[in-house]
Amino acid sequence: MALKKIAPLAVTAGVLAQVSAGSYYAPHSVLGAHLVGDDFATVRTLRHLATAVMVITAAGEFPMVHEHGGIWVAVLPVDDPGHVPDYRLDVSYDDGVHRTDDPYRYLPTVGELDLHLIAEGRHETLWTVLGAHVQRYHSSMGEVSGVSFAVWVPAVQAVRVVGEFNGWDGRGHAMRSLGNSGIWELFIPDVAAGDRYKFEILTEQGRWLQKADPMAYGTEVPPLTASRVVESTYAFKDDEWMAKRAKTDPHNAPMSVYEVHLGSWRPELSYVELAKELVEYTKWLGFTHVELMPVAEHPFGGSWGYQVTSYYAPTSRFGHPDDFRYLVDSLHQAGIGVIVDWVPAHFPKDEWALANFNGGAQYEHSDPRLGEHPDWGTLIFDFGRNEVRNFLVANALYWFEEFHIDGLRVDAVASMLYLDYSRDEGAWSPNKFGGRENLEAISFLQEMNATAYRRNPGIVTIAEESTAFPGVTAPTSGGGLGFGIKWNMGWMHDSLTYMAEDPVNRGWHHNQITFSLVYAFTESFMLPISHDEVVHGKGSLLRKMPGDRWQQLANLRAYLAFQWAHPGKQLIFMGTEFGQEAEWSEQHGLDWWLTENPSHAAIQNLVKELNASYASTPALYELDNVPAGFTWLNGGDSENNVLSFVRWDQAGKPLVCVFNFAGVAYEGYRVGVPTGGLWEEVLNTDLAEFGGSDVRNVGDLPTQELSWDGQNAALTLRVPPLGALYLAPKNA
Repeated sequence: MALKKIAPLAVTAGVLAQVSAGSYYAPHSVLGAHLVGDDFATVRTLRHLATAVMVITAAGEFPMVHEHGGIWVAVLPVDDPGHVPDYRLDVSYDDGVHRTDDPYRYLPTVGELDLHLIAEGRHETLWTVLGAHVQRYHSSMGEVSGVSFAVWVPAVQAVRVVGEFNGWDGRGHAMRSLGNSGIWELFIPDVAAGDRYKFEILTEQGRWLQKADPMAYGTEVPPLTASRVVESTYAFKDDEWMAKRAKTDPHNAPMSVYEVHLGSWRPELSYVELAKELVEYTKWLGFTHVELMPVAEHPFGGSWGYQVTSYYAPTSRFGHPDDFRYLVDSLHQAGIGVIVDWVPAHFPKDEWALANFNGGAQYEHSDPRLGEHPDWGTLIFDFGRNEVRNFLVANALYWFEEFHIDGLRVDAVASMLYLDYSRDEGAWSPNKFGGRENLEAISFLQEMNATAYRRNPGIVTIAEESTAFPGVTAPTSGGGLGFGIKWNMGWMHDSLTYMAEDPVNRGWHHNQITFSLVYAFTESFMLPISHDEVVHGKGSLLRKMPGDRWQQLANLRAYLAFQWAHPGKQLIFMGTEFGQEAEWSEQHGLDWWLTENPSHAAIQNLVKELNASYASTPALYELDNVPAGFTWLNGGDSENNVLSFVRWDQAGKPLVCVFNFAGVAYEGYRVGVPTGGLWEEVLNTDLAEFGGSDVRNVGDLPTQELSWDGQNAALTLRVPPLGALYLAPKNA
């Protein structure tokens, strides 16, 4: 009788109606258990379609009364004065009674410090707070497992969770608003890893939107768009690699990079299968790193990953996120670093993803002159908004720290740096100083680089930046952007233009093969022959070369040797290593059958030898970024299409490199060298094993005491046609 005299805590009809509809911003203030004095508690639960509900506590069973629109209420005695009891619910439906837990009896899983850091844009491990996280709790009535959901959605009326666990009906899983932070949170018992979900958002205009989780750690396989709850159980075994990496300066260490599109390297392979085949192949060739085109989830395969919708989820096309961890781990255990393409410059307009997330401009800039990319039909992040900047900086850290990635290659940096990038006059506004630089994007890049290097010793960030913007690889402390390496697009463009010329015309274009050395040490560079050079009608690298098939192959061999010898790191796209014939197609993949052709297998052999020479020759990497590592011998022999230079290591040991881009061999060609004595040919792209004509310099090569090419000694050489030579002092 005593229970009947205690009335439940009063709630207005309007609030009850909102709670019933799942549209109330503070559902925990109504649902769950709330004390009535010290000795009683009101319990409310929302159970649509239930025919009866019973509250179960250690003290007994208490029937609930239907109050309004699926809301049931009861008043219970409290055993421990001032504390609500642990309880479960027996819910009766037409198919029987189901014992369940109540999501509205749990405290928030996002703390005050987290909220403060997010508001400041300084939460460096944002992924540990937002998104979906499997949680396990101990309670007096048994162990509890479930998933805590948290999402940033400012300026909306309500947010709720929908998924396969509630029949995609979110009315019973409205989230609570955590003040003015824009964070919404809910713990749902019994949801498990693998479950699919989305967020439903009630905009200020009264429209419901259904959105994938921006912080999802996994997704359905495209074209399906739901997010998945992910719980990682993977234990990395790359301790030795990570310890060595932390003590290594990657900017002055060997870095030869094999760029891979996972979906078309060998089509249909999973992450686990790639962990065997790609690892074995890359190790056999001797590359120090692989660079993966974007692996973050993207709905359209034809975008190659550059239109990202889930920045925290490795694409589900090839397996579980832990399978991707296994791929990275396997590469590390084989001594191979991993660079991943990262795309913070823009994102697509898919209505179920980041675009207009809260019904308006949330992740994108609200001004279309700053928020839309005219060329790509995409949206641009609001780099000046704290939470958006935090989302991106934390995402970079996420790939480094959760997946042990060694480097990020940042796509389309130039489009971020300039307000007028690809915009007509009048379609952009100057910055506060009257300039064209995007100050907010610059600040974001500086913060990302400084934070990534501070937290992860031994990593590298690489900018795809195609302009002459100053200080891309200068430290942020001096006003630079703070990248470790910049792609040398000028070298790529000039050298490919030169190589496309018939050898008889190359003398008129000699400056194009030498000009890159004028600015080679203004930044720390990588020399890229990437996927961009073998698509959209550009043809494969082999097909860019003039002449008959033998000449094309010889040109390719000489060019690769030039790339490996030139100051800077080097990158080639998959297929280049065996002379891929056709232009790359992500649907077709590579023409692996060509490797059974001796002339193409010979290109593979050369790349393998170039990598071996590179890794074992400190002169090719130790002083990569300073003028002291390079000396011209003869950069002006345009008449013969020959150029020669010296690379130096820290100990002063030279490597002389000679390149003949003419279609004829030269007998008795004289090259100055920095020291007298005996020299030897350590690499020759014209050897028979590489598919060449076997014009070589056999045995010990004595120098002449002769002033030549600014040196006090000289060698007289046989220089092969369309060939390259590396020469070193004998036994030095």
